[in-house]
Amino acid sequence: MEVHFDAELWIWEARRTDAWTFVTLPGDISDEIRELGGPRRGFGSMRVQVRIGATTWRTSIFPDSTRGYVLPVKRAVRKAESLDPGDTARVTVAVLDL
Repeated sequence: MEVHFDAELWIWEARRTDAWTFVTLPGDISDEIRELGGPRRGFGSMRVQVRIGATTWRTSIFPDSTRGYVLPVKRAVRKAESLDPGDTARVTVAVLDL
């Protein structure tokens, strides 16, 4: 399963000093992923391959009780793509291990 969406980067409030930055997957996409089943990892996470701009990497998406799934966007990606919290990025997510 591969999905494309635009999302705003935001900082996780509980860890602001660490600048953990995420994007939220849209609700309908989160619902589709949840319905897929498949193997889950720690904290209910799922392995994914992500592309923002010219940068591609593997990570995990994590379920959030109020947001659906959230995707961490590491500092190296933000730097390579000139992104800051509050910016909107075009995101491609491919769910792995289905």
